[in-house]
Amino acid sequence: MEEGLASALNPKVQLRHRPKKLDGAAEAFLVATACMEAPEGRAEWTMQLLADKLVECQIVDSISDETVRLTLKKRAQALVKGMLVHSSQSEC
Repeated sequence: MEEGLASALNPKVQLRHRPKKLDGAAEAFLVATACMEAPEGRAEWTMQLLADKLVECQIVDSISDETVRLTLKKRAQALVKGMLVHSSQSEC
């Protein structure tokens, strides 16, 4: 508002752009892990358990449970839209 209408219609380029934490292969690993049976003593996977698994398997140095949640949410939305093709042999 302070910079006027032209500024609102032509937003500035963001200077701080962070690269994605997970590439396609890492996202596939995350989805496959989430589809597996939960660790012993757990009824289901939590976002934190999945994040810890990615670090344990040296997929990433560190990752937040929120990044895991957003990645899985993105994949679920793509499935709903029919953008992903799945195998009839899939465990998910």
